[in-house]
Formats: sequence, structure tokens, C-alpha cells
Amino acid sequence: MGIDEKKIARINELYRRSKAEGLTDAEKQEQKLLRLEYVEAIRANLRSQLDNIDIEEKDGSIYNLGEKYDIERKRKGN
Repeated sequence: MGIDEKKIARINELYRRSKAEGLTDAEKQEQKLLRLEYVEAIRANLRSQLDNIDIEEKDGSIYNLGEKYDIERKRKGN
């Protein structure tokens, strides 16, 4: 999952227009959806990076953050 440069440019364009002249209701809705998509892309990217990090404890044991997170999430029922 990701967000392309065209969508980022559109987010920025809508932001500038909102400050300069205001947005129509349709443009406000588009801005909201684009921002949500952008935040989701950032979260997915961060999750992917964290899933690939291994932590070594003082006792020498190693665990993967992604695996640890998945186990904790399953315990909580999410």
C-alpha cells in the first residue's frame, strides 16, 4: 500500500486552496479522504519497518518486534 506523488500533490493543492479561497463541500470531502489514505500509508510503512526489527535482550535472546506485536494483539483480541 502506498500513496503516489499525484495524490500528495493534490493534498497540497487542496491545502493551499483551503487557506487562500476555501473549498467546496466536495473538495473538503476529497481532502478528508486523501488525508486518511495518506495516514494509512504512513502507518503501513511504519508497521512494515517495525516488523523487520529484531531486539536482542541482555540475556542474549532475540525477538522480532513484528512477531511480539502480533502475539500481544491476538491476546487483546484485536
